[in-house]
Formats: sequence, structure tokens, C-alpha cells
Amino acid sequence: MEGGGRFVGVAVDFSACSNKALKWAIDNILRKGDHLILVTVRPEGQYEEGEMQLWEATGSPLIPLSEICDSHTMKRYGVNPDPETLQMITLAARQMEITVVMKLFWGDAREKLCEAIDKTPLSCLVIGNRGLGKIKRAIMGSVSNYVVNNATCPVTVVKKAED
Repeated sequence: MEGGGRFVGVAVDFSACSNKALKWAIDNILRKGDHLILVTVRPEGQYEEGEMQLWEATGSPLIPLSEICDSHTMKRYGVNPDPETLQMITLAARQMEITVVMKLFWGDAREKLCEAIDKTPLSCLVIGNRGLGKIKRAIMGSVSNYVVNNATCPVTVVKKAED
């Protein structure tokens, strides 16, 4: 990716929690000339068709905003961005003069987010705190905890209001 500016990653899964992280990044970190990289990790699985088989090992190429907003393209990647996310990124791109792209990975979210940081490479990553229940967190470990402890760039965890 050419041009100046920083590469600001936001982990998105199109939930209310990831929307909050995205909004926080737009309001607090991004500035003119930056690249906003939406990092999405999908579970591994049997994908019969489409882009998944092609990119499962390396992650997708960087997907431009025009394609993120195109439901047919997103369907080929097996993702369905919510209207709120699309509205936020479209507005931010126009008003703040930033470049918005998406990078998809398939596999374990903890590992793949750290991979995204190194391979893009990202200047920083913003991630939502899903708030798993205590038992589930004890078994799986929290994605945000893992990323904070293993990432090679600064990571901001945006908590839900109730926390």
C-alpha cells in the first residue's frame, strides 16, 4: 500500500461490540491520510466455492471500500457487513479522506489477528471486548487478552459500556 499515513486496524465481526470499537477508532485515532484496515476473521470450515478456498492460507487480498459495500462481492467471501458498519466507513472515508480496506482471514481469531498485525503491517489495532461468560473465557481465553499479550503493535481494547 502506497501513500503516507498510518495503517490503523480494527477487528470487525459486524456485532454491536465491533461497531463500538470501529466508532472509537474513527473518533479517536484516525486522521486524514490514514488507512483504515478492517480485519475480519471467519471460522475455518468447508467452503465449497468462492474466494475462501483461494485465500484460506494467506488471507484475502486487501478489499477496497467499493467492494466492501457490494453485497455480491461480500457474499463470495462469506461475510455480510451490517448497514451501520457500512455507513460508518463510507462516511469516514469521505469526510476524513482516509482509505478504507478490508482483509479477511480464516481460522483462529487470536492467531489471525496477530498475523494481520505483522503481515499488513498495522501501526495499531483496535479490538472490541466481547465479554464472554466466565466459564467460556476460562476455556477459550479471551481473544482481546491474547492479542494484547502477543501483538507486535499497540492494541486498544474498547470495552462495552456495562463493563
